[in-house]
Amino acid sequence: MAIRVRPIIGSLAAAIVLCMGPVNAAAESYWECVPFARLMSGIQIFGDAYTWWNQALGRYQTGFKPKLGAVLCFKPTGRMRLGHVAVVSQVITDRIIQITHANWSPIDGSRGQIENNVTVIDVSPAGDWSLVKVWYDPSRDLGNTTYPTYGFIYQDGQASHYATAQKAAVQVAQNAANRVVAAVRPGASPLQMLGQVADSTDRIAALIEMATSQGGSDKK
Repeated sequence: MAIRVRPIIGSLAAAIVLCMGPVNAAAESYWECVPFARLMSGIQIFGDAYTWWNQALGRYQTGFKPKLGAVLCFKPTGRMRLGHVAVVSQVITDRIIQITHANWSPIDGSRGQIENNVTVIDVSPAGDWSLVKVWYDPSRDLGNTTYPTYGFIYQDGQASHYATAQKAAVQVAQNAANRVVAAVRPGASPLQMLGQVADSTDRIAALIEMATSQGGSDKK
C-alpha cells in the first residue's frame, strides 16, 4: 500500500504547484524536466532524461501508446543533448495528446517553467509515437521541428492515481485560494485566481483543428 500511495502524493504536490504557482511562487522556481516528471508521475527513475528508457526496462512497463500519467521519453538530439521527459495529462486521439512538463518553452523570457496541458502530435510514419511535434510557447505554434522519442513509460494503475491526485489537488488549491483571496483581495473570486493557470480553450481548440488538418505534411 505504501508503494501505491507515493505516486498520489507526488502528483498531488505537483498539481498544487500547477494550480497555485503562477499566482506567486512559480516565477521564483526553476524546474528541470526530470525531477518534475518524477514528482508528477511517481515513477522513481533518476538521472538524465535520455537514460530513463533503459532504466525503465525490466522495472516498469514500456510501450508506444499514450496513457494518462505515462512519461513520454525523448531521445537526445543536437539541440537537446540530455533528452527530455514529460507526463501525459490528456489523451485526445491516438495521434494527439497533451502533456505537462517543465523547462521546455521560455515563458516571459524565463526558462525552467512548468507548462500545463500543452499539445503534442505524433508525426511518425508508422503512427508509433517515435517522432513528435511539441507546442512551443514563444512561437504560439507547433513549429517545424520534430523530436524523436523512445516511447512511453507506464506505471500500474497510474491513470487512476493521477486522476485521484488531480481531483484532490483542485480541492486543496480551491481551499487555499479562498484563504488567500479573503486575506489579500477581498471580494475577488478564488476561481478567477485559479483560472490564471488554465490554458485558453480557444487556443487548444485552434491548435487541434490546425494539427488534424495538416494531413500528409505531418509525415515529412
